[in-house]
Parts: sequence; C-alpha cells; structure tokens
Amino acid sequence: DDANTCKIVNNLPSVAITAALSISPSPPSTRRSFLKPIATAANVGAISMINIPQRANAAATPSVFEGMSAFAAGNVEKSIEIYDSIIAENPKRKPYLWQRGLSLYYADRFEDGADQFATDVAVNPNDTEEQIWHLLCLAQMKDIGSLDAAREFKLTVGRDRRPVMRAVQSLYLAGGAENERDLIDLAKKGDVGSRFYAALYLSLYYESMKDAKQAEKWMLQAVGTDYAQVSGVRDPMVELAKVAVRRRGWPGRA
Repeated sequence: DDANTCKIVNNLPSVAITAALSISPSPPSTRRSFLKPIATAANVGAISMINIPQRANAAATPSVFEGMSAFAAGNVEKSIEIYDSIIAENPKRKPYLWQRGLSLYYADRFEDGADQFATDVAVNPNDTEEQIWHLLCLAQMKDIGSLDAAREFKLTVGRDRRPVMRAVQSLYLAGGAENERDLIDLAKKGDVGSRFYAALYLSLYYESMKDAKQAEKWMLQAVGTDYAQVSGVRDPMVELAKVAVRRRGWPGRA
C-alpha cells in the first residue's frame, strides 16, 4: 500500500528528517508483508519463529519479528519490552517501529503511543493509518478525552489510494452521520479487504466515542470476515483485531 511503503525496519536512519534522507534505505516493508514469516496467533507458540534467524548471542537485541510475535500471542507488555530494547540499542530506529505504537495503545499507554505515531509520521508523512492511530491515542488521554478534542492536534499526511482508508480518514477527521454511513456501507458491501478494514476502524471509532457495545460489534465483525479468516490472515492488522477481542474480553473467534 502507498501509505505504508516508506516503513523501513531493518535500516538505522536518523530521527531527523534531513539525516534520514541522507541514508540509502533498504527495500521498504509494509504492515501486510511484515508477518509473512510469522504464524498466526493460534500457532504462534509452536511455529512463530520458524523463519526468524537465530541469534548467536542470547543477550543480543531481539528482532522486530519477535516483538510482533509476542503481540500476536497477546503478550502486549512483552512486545513493548522488545521494541524498547531495540530503541535502547539504537534510538535511530524508533521512527520505524510503528508496531510499538499499536502495542502501547493496547497497554493503555496512550501518551507514549501518540508520541510514537507522531515520530513515525515525521519520517513517513504519507501514512493515513499513523494519523488515525495518533488520534485514537489522543482521544483516550485524560487531558484530551475525546476524538473531537483530539482533531485539533491531527497530524498532516498524504492521500491514501485505498477508498476504505479515505472513508476512515473522513470519519475520524470530520465525524458526521454521512461519513459514518459511508464506512458502514463499506463494511457491509465493500471488497473483501475493505470489509475488514471498515469494520476494524468502525470499532476503534466507537471505542474512541466510548460506545463499548458498537466497538465490540464491529471488532467481532472484523475478525469474522473472510479477509481475517483466510486471505488476510497474516496481515498485522488482522492480528491486532484478534488481540483487541482478547484484550477487551469480547467473545469471538480470536
């Protein structure tokens, strides 16, 4: 996806944009491609590390794959420890650890999550999902407290080529019944991927609005889509939806 093509996790570029631009990056990774070597949450305990290179030194810094595996298995706090150890080893990697921001959100560390996503966007200003997650973190912070108040601090990003993410962005940035209906229509009638993403972000939208019933309804719908069950099973956002169901204690197939 265009919104994610600038995510680079194996390089060690500077946090400063000017310094980052002076470093030749490796091929970028995306949210969807990143879990290809990793098993789904159901099997993570047995085979999640199959394609992860073994470290010669047990004390070496863990890999991003290990953090993602921990998160997919529901070990949210452990995943944060792994990401933090990566940053401690080399702080220049922080802007590329978008996975850490997701973990921080589900650990209820919303201020830290907002900081992570803002740092990400500073080096990748074309990521719609980073903008949305930044708003979600701000909306949960006590001194902001709502999505409406969070909009004042929205990050500026480019236009996402995916219609579903443009609909998500419209709802999060402006609210309104019409934008809400548009996203619900995509959750019901969109293509296979759009149905998942629309349901996922509807759930998160309602969570930001403190509507737990609707948040539960749409997250369960997201994990029940064909995309989550079959074609997109290795998408990190599918893993996130399953973690959300377990973390919130909602009944479902997560």
